[in-house]
Amino acid sequence: MTTSVTRAAEGFDRRAFTVQEVLRMQEAGIISEDENFELIEGEIVPMQAKTHVHELIKSALNLGLARALPEKLWLGVESTMYLSRNTFVEPDLVVYPRGIRLEDVKGSDILLAIEVALTSLKYDRGLKAQIYSRYGVRELWVIDASRRRAHIHTGTRDGVWESIVERGPEDSLSCAAIPGFSVKLGSI
Repeated sequence: MTTSVTRAAEGFDRRAFTVQEVLRMQEAGIISEDENFELIEGEIVPMQAKTHVHELIKSALNLGLARALPEKLWLGVESTMYLSRNTFVEPDLVVYPRGIRLEDVKGSDILLAIEVALTSLKYDRGLKAQIYSRYGVRELWVIDASRRRAHIHTGTRDGVWESIVERGPEDSLSCAAIPGFSVKLGSI
């Protein structure tokens, strides 16, 4: 059996994992279900613990989105999104069509993914934004929690975002898929 490898930043090969292998490691107790991580192109990436500011913004967005969400859509909170056989992510919030089993949601089904970042801003705006675009997510908001600024990514073509716009604390944020929703990060 041939195993996949990834190349780490220092140039050394590392064994790559699939979603199924990680799930089996959790079932076997090798990886605790309490561990907070994502699988990015075969690499297990530990995630930081959440802070008060992070949770405050995520909760406010969650409440606002839930109130405005049309019946045909579903809102996930830290839901595991399986983008490929070797990549899963857990956005803070995600909107996708109701009626699709979570395990069957593909990147192009994701109408909005929101990442609230305090310590992970560079990662979320960089590699993670690339991952979302590569798998066809329709819209991504990366929220800079400390500055109350949003980086709105829309439209993907050939795995690259066509538009990335920065919005300030007093700018209204809205999403076409959720007509009644609007929020100003400065009010949170």
